[in-house]
Amino acid sequence: MSHELQITKNEKEEIGKALRLPKMYGKVILSVVFFLLLAFSYSIFIGSLDFRPYFFTLLPQQQRSQWSESPDASCDYEPLKVYMYDLPRRFHVGMMDTEEPQNEEPVTAENIPRWPANAGVRKQHSVEYWLMASLLFEGRGREAVRVLDPEAADAFYVPFFSSLSFNTHGHNMTDPATEGDRKLQVEIMDMLHHSKYWQRSAGRDHVIPMTHPNAFRFLRQELNASILIVADFGRYPRSLSTLSKDIVAPYVHVVDTYTNDTAEDPYESRKTLLFFRGSTVRKDEGKVRANLEKILLGQEHVRYERGRPTTHAIQASTEGMRSSKFCLHPAGDTPSSCRLFDAIVSHCVPVVVSDKIELPFEDEIDYTQCSLFFSDSEALQPGFLIEKLSQFPKEKWLEMWRNLKNISHHFEFQFPPAKGDAVDMLWRQLRRKLPGVQLALHRSHRLRVPDWWRRR
Repeated sequence: MSHELQITKNEKEEIGKALRLPKMYGKVILSVVFFLLLAFSYSIFIGSLDFRPYFFTLLPQQQRSQWSESPDASCDYEPLKVYMYDLPRRFHVGMMDTEEPQNEEPVTAENIPRWPANAGVRKQHSVEYWLMASLLFEGRGREAVRVLDPEAADAFYVPFFSSLSFNTHGHNMTDPATEGDRKLQVEIMDMLHHSKYWQRSAGRDHVIPMTHPNAFRFLRQELNASILIVADFGRYPRSLSTLSKDIVAPYVHVVDTYTNDTAEDPYESRKTLLFFRGSTVRKDEGKVRANLEKILLGQEHVRYERGRPTTHAIQASTEGMRSSKFCLHPAGDTPSSCRLFDAIVSHCVPVVVSDKIELPFEDEIDYTQCSLFFSDSEALQPGFLIEKLSQFPKEKWLEMWRNLKNISHHFEFQFPPAKGDAVDMLWRQLRRKLPGVQLALHRSHRLRVPDWWRRR
C-alpha cells in the first residue's frame, strides 16, 4: 500500500471522534428542546404562564374589549370573595339624606342613592360609601365580588358609615348631639358579637371603614383585631391600629380631576411656583401650618391663602392647583389631608411636609417619583422651601408631572367601579392582608400566652 493511504491508529481515533460529535450535539439539542416543551406545557397546565400580553395587541379591537371584560381580566387569580352584612339603611345610606323618609328596602346597585354633588368637604371621608357600592355592582373583571353565603367568604365587610355617622350625629362632639352616633356603634357591636363569623375569628377577617379621625370613637377599642380602613394613624393608639393589619386609604379628592391637562409646555404655563389654600388653625401636627404661613406669606410666586371648605373655596383650590407647579401639603389635624390627593388629580407636584405620614398603595406606588418630601424642621427653615423649589430642574418636574398623570386614576372613586381605580386598589390591599389574618387566627387557636415575645 502506498505511503499516502497509510493511516495511523491515532488518526483513526480522531476520525471516529469527529464522526460521533454531530450525533452527540444532536442528542443534547433534542434533550433541551424536549425539556423546554415539557416546561411550557406544564406552565400552561398549572396556569403560571400568562401569554396574553404578548399577543393581546394583535387581536381585533372587538376581541380586545371582550377579553378586557372577562372575569379574569384585572388579575391572574380569582376575585376576592367578600360577604357584606345586610344592615338597615340607618347605618349607611339613610344618613346621606336625613330629610328623606326612612324605609327598609334592601339597597341594590339600581337603587343606591348617588353620592350628593353638594356634599362639599364631607366627600373626602366617603370611602365607606364607594366600597359598599362596589360590592353591589355585578359587573365583570373586579378585584372583589360579593358573596351571599358567608361560608364561602374570604373576608367580611361591615357597611357602617362610621365617618358619616360622626359628621351627621356628632360633628360638634358634645352631648347629647353625639348620642345618635354612639347608639349606632352600640348596635353594630351587639350585632357583631352575636355573629358566629365574628366569634370564629374574633373579628380578624372583618373589614371596617374608619377614615375620619373621630369615626367610631366611642367603641373603637373593641375593633383592635379587625382590618380597619383608615386615612392615617394620627388618632389611633398602636393597640388599635397598625400598618401590619390595617389598610391606608386615600381621601376622596374634593377638587375635580384635571382631565384636559394638555398644555404644550405645562411647566411654563403654570405661573405659580407654590400653592396652598386651607385653614391655618389646626390641632396637633397641623400647627405647623401657621408657622409656614409666617415664612411663605408674601413670597414672590407663592400663593398661601386661608380658606374654609366652601363651594367657592373648592373652586378656588381647583384653579390654584391647576395653575401651580408645586402644591404644599402640610399635615392637618392628623398627618395627612385630602389636599395631597387634590394635588395628584390636578397634576400639581405635591410638596409633603409631615414627619409621620403614611400613604396608600405604597407597595405599588413609589411616591418619590412624583412628589417631594420634607420634614417639619426642614420646611420651617426660612427660605429653605423656596430655594429648593426655585432650583428644581424643569426636566425633573416634567417627569414628575407625567408620573402624576399616569397614576391619578388610582385615586378615583366612582360608580360603577373601574379596573385600577381607588376601590379596586383597596380590595387588592385587603387580599394582601389576609395571609396575616390566617397566621394570627391559627396561632390564636394554640397559644396559651398571646404575643408572649412582647412581654420579655
